[in-house]
Amino acid sequence: MSIRDIIEGKKQWRAHMARVDALPPDYQIVYKEIQRYFFKVGPVDLADGNLLGGLVDFFEEGAASGRLVLELIGEDVAAFCDDLIKDSPTYADVYQASTKKKTRTTGK
Repeated sequence: MSIRDIIEGKKQWRAHMARVDALPPDYQIVYKEIQRYFFKVGPVDLADGNLLGGLVDFFEEGAASGRLVLELIGEDVAAFCDDLIKDSPTYADVYQASTKKKTRTTGK
């Protein structure tokens, strides 16, 4: 990864967060909780930017239509998050697969 890639990535992240900051306060709070949850759980494809970017798109549409954020996602934010990433491997899944593979090869 070159310096140029790092700088471009930072610019994209700042633009993304500017979109989040433009959302109504309740949307911002829920977005940041979802973001924190994803950073803990670690879906592997989080780095490609589609998941969080798509979430901001979804929230922008909901806010524009005048809906409350919990009307969009439901009362259980964690269940909403889990449903979003149910088909995505997490870093925990990758780690488990690697330890199972290591156990099979070493026999322990």
